[in-house]
Amino acid sequence: MLAKHDVDLVLDVGAADGGYGRSLRKFGYTGRIVSFEPLSASFESLSATIQDDPTWTAHHLALGTESGSATINIASNRASSSFRAMLDSHRAAAPAVDFVAQETVTVARLDDVADEFLTAARHPFLKVDTQGFEREVLAGGTDLVSRCVGLQLELSFIPLYDGGMLVDEAVAWAYEQGFHLVNVEQGYSAPSGEILQVDGVFVRSTAEGLQ
Repeated sequence: MLAKHDVDLVLDVGAADGGYGRSLRKFGYTGRIVSFEPLSASFESLSATIQDDPTWTAHHLALGTESGSATINIASNRASSSFRAMLDSHRAAAPAVDFVAQETVTVARLDDVADEFLTAARHPFLKVDTQGFEREVLAGGTDLVSRCVGLQLELSFIPLYDGGMLVDEAVAWAYEQGFHLVNVEQGYSAPSGEILQVDGVFVRSTAEGLQ
């Protein structure tokens, strides 16, 4: 999909230790990646991952609606860390995972930090995986979103974090921004086999028709 749409910049929001970027490289994407990760431990791992990759940079930042600082809840697996409260539905699906600590992190608006990355980008792509905080990331990046040729969003079928955006809101928002859904990748499942989350890949519709 990235090759088809000539993507030359991937903005990786909620990068954790760099697993998403590593997958892109494995699939053959050689363009620029700019990652954002707020947790200190995860950012340290991410920095080690990218040290030999000159076209992949990382920033120790959370993204939201306002610049400043905020307290994030750190999960035992780090991947489930969130600014939002974890619900019992999440704990039931992953009993071994819970919040174990907190960290004060720096928060910026995506629109405020994106310009320096977009100067040479013709076809940027935005991936957001922020454990219930997607709405805030997107609200702080409306200008950036208008320039993107595609998006990848975590889509939750049931509430897992208090106040997090569910699949109907996320898909409706993406279509209102001029995108349509082209691919779904299975994400988080309960022990029962029930799928709780998927990743949705969206690309921009054009006046000439769907791409």
